[in-house]
Amino acid sequence: MIQRALLSVYDKQGLVPFAQGLAELGMELVASGGTARKLRESGLAVTYVSQVTGFPEVLGGRVKTLHPAIHAGILACSTPEHKAELAAYGLEPIALVACNLYPFIQVTANPAVTIEEAVEQIDIGGVTLLRAAAKNFERVTVVVDPADYAGVLEELQADGAVSLGTRQRLAYKAFAHTAAYDEAIRRFFARQGFAAKEDETPFPDRLTLTLERQQVLRYGENPHQRAALYRWPGVEGPMGGRLLQGKPLSYNNLLDLDAAWQAAQDFAAPTVVIVKHTNPCGLASAESLEAAYGPALAGDPVSAFGSIIAVNRVFDAATARQLGDLFVECVVAPAFTPEALEVLSARQNLRLLEMPSATVSDWEWELRTVQDGVLLQEPDTASEDQTTWRVATQREPTDAEWTALRFAWRAVKHVKSNAIVFAEGTALVGVGAGQMSRVDSVRLAALKAGKRTQGAVMASDAFFPFPDGIQEAAKMGITAVIQPGGSVRDKQVIAAADEAGLAMVLTGRRHFRH
Repeated sequence: MIQRALLSVYDKQGLVPFAQGLAELGMELVASGGTARKLRESGLAVTYVSQVTGFPEVLGGRVKTLHPAIHAGILACSTPEHKAELAAYGLEPIALVACNLYPFIQVTANPAVTIEEAVEQIDIGGVTLLRAAAKNFERVTVVVDPADYAGVLEELQADGAVSLGTRQRLAYKAFAHTAAYDEAIRRFFARQGFAAKEDETPFPDRLTLTLERQQVLRYGENPHQRAALYRWPGVEGPMGGRLLQGKPLSYNNLLDLDAAWQAAQDFAAPTVVIVKHTNPCGLASAESLEAAYGPALAGDPVSAFGSIIAVNRVFDAATARQLGDLFVECVVAPAFTPEALEVLSARQNLRLLEMPSATVSDWEWELRTVQDGVLLQEPDTASEDQTTWRVATQREPTDAEWTALRFAWRAVKHVKSNAIVFAEGTALVGVGAGQMSRVDSVRLAALKAGKRTQGAVMASDAFFPFPDGIQEAAKMGITAVIQPGGSVRDKQVIAAADEAGLAMVLTGRRHFRH
């Protein structure tokens, strides 16, 4: 039977009923600071940590439990030698530790938090308690999650002890919790520039990833693949958003939602993005979402069936009504008006994801797995310096062409390579994605655009290796092109544009998206 339990928690959810249950089983409750006050206010008998240690809390509460009388009681094994040593010093074993930590993750989620404020939320004693108790799982029960209080009490009430299997599971959970806590601290200080000197690589020598399982998914990309969604500590909801309507999101839904959301947030004007298999099949900006929806859908109305729609403004009823009978898997928006929710509620299978923060993630790296390793890179979020762009052809773009070229260049970075987009004004009229040759991407974009190629402009995510892509575009009525340049055949490509009377802008920056 457990005789002494140490309780030291920041999150006091469920604390009092748990402590009452322990007391009813005849256990001595040892607690510190606010935990002790909370229990005494609830009428429970509590032994203060300072009574056990014979030493007061010091440094404004920074040091409370860091004392041999506490940690010897936790770390002692059930051997005659350890029992004799405890007795020699007048120490009692501690067989249950319930502890959770200062809210460092929650506090540092506020972008305005100062380093001083963050440092005060770095728990020292609590982490030490958890690691000590988890290390000695053979004898000690460690509880870091209030959700486990009830199960621990049930075992104690039924059997007078917590089973070894439960102690092992709870020890694992405690170590996972402290690992996530340490990783959150590392991430915060990395964002503050503590990680490397100016002349050193920004990439850490050791990459530690700690994520929390948020949801077991029905399956992965295909029904025979198992899958789950994980999140960074402190992130709530799928992708940090709230699912307002519809069944749980699938693996493929989440991939498409991420692609659509990031594309929508890349535009300043009201923008509608329609995504299929992580590629925009429709994208348009206008003075309102209602005005942008029609041109976005016209980009590829066939592929829009079963699509994901993302917007960068509050989704209103007028836009909701424009969906008509089009089958859409999900809509993601910064918010939905009550009238829009009423319109969309009739579509029971439509998932609605609200993303309260109209920004992409502040996670500093993109990660992808490869065989026995992980690739890490900065996201492609650098702003474009248009002062470095140059017109390479004899003809300058017209004002209307410049508008379309700027829009197309921002859109093409969200299309899988080899990427080609055709645009008219601030709307895509054709997309060629993921082809093995760039000229085939041009042909595919033309196939999607049909007659709308006449007078449109073209953007390419990387240089044209041969003039054939330009020649094909000219035949189809394209009047201006924007591309990075940098090919050994740039002169031939520019000459082909001049011969056809096209204007061509070179940006000097590539936007591959594999």
